[in-house]
Amino acid sequence: MNLFALLLWAAVIIGSALLIVHLRSARAGGGGPVHDLSEAAFLIGGPPRVVDAALAALHSDGRIAVGGPGIVVPRPGATPRSHVERAVLQELDAAPHQALHELRLAVMRGAAVQEIGDGLAARGLMVTAEVRRAGQRWCRTLLFGWVALFILSFALSTGDTGYYELPFIFKSGPVLFVGILVATLCAAYNARRVTPAGRRAATAYQRDHVYAPDAGHQVGLRGLRAVPDEELRTQLIAAARMPVTGRTVGSHASSSSSSSGTDAALFATLHWCAGTPGNGGGCGGASGGTGGGGGGGCSASACSGGSSGSSCSSGSSSSGSSCSSSSGSSCGGGSSS
Repeated sequence: MNLFALLLWAAVIIGSALLIVHLRSARAGGGGPVHDLSEAAFLIGGPPRVVDAALAALHSDGRIAVGGPGIVVPRPGATPRSHVERAVLQELDAAPHQALHELRLAVMRGAAVQEIGDGLAARGLMVTAEVRRAGQRWCRTLLFGWVALFILSFALSTGDTGYYELPFIFKSGPVLFVGILVATLCAAYNARRVTPAGRRAATAYQRDHVYAPDAGHQVGLRGLRAVPDEELRTQLIAAARMPVTGRTVGSHASSSSSSSGTDAALFATLHWCAGTPGNGGGCGGASGGTGGGGGGGCSASACSGGSSGSSCSSGSSSSGSSCSSSSGSSCGGGSSS
């Protein structure tokens, strides 16, 4: 029994250490700053935040008009100033007078938004869906293993023991309890789509642009509550709360948004860009998205999705191909982080 207890201690200590090293190494990367507002918005609130920021910017200077009930109309001669804005205008060219919630979904799962997520992941600012699923398998395997051994220890403690010998549960229980706790905490850490470097980059961008007066930055960094136009704010919030069906979403990317639980659900069911299944995956900040605009997301909340989730983000060409979800998955620092 004493030898078995020693083997349990060694197994739990080594297994927990390897799990921690694996999760930390999977989130290690070059990092660096974000390139533009679209990347920052993706890290903070996932693909929904990215698209909302683009819509607010387009609406603020009259390049698009949004009327009731949630119909978007492009203005003649409207020119884009970013890849995401171009995607919005291209969607409107293909289907003028489009419903706002449909336009949001179409742009979120489009290449312009998805490519950003891949770029963020390539630079170590987000975690791909594959990496998160691998970490999830590690956490679940160790958690179930330690729980099973904890139950076995109780069973072994019911037998006769010597007068001076402690029941087996007292020998193995402490280390197994620690192993269960470590596996549980690591599972929560693994759910985050935005890496520590991504959260630092998003925070730095927020700090440098917190007083930017344009509508795009206000919405991208603070969420839908910061939309300057009251009518547009009402329409966007309503669009974010629209029910999302599997047929509407398909297998494209999305992420959680700070403005509604619907975006979080969308983030959890979508693919990450680049065809990689990912919330978290999905696009977005998933476990990374933050309603208040702080932290890294796709993680967001968007960007932490289910097994098929992934993460997307929008941004400039400099961000490369990505998407923590982003998505939703996966997904950034967010509510789930």
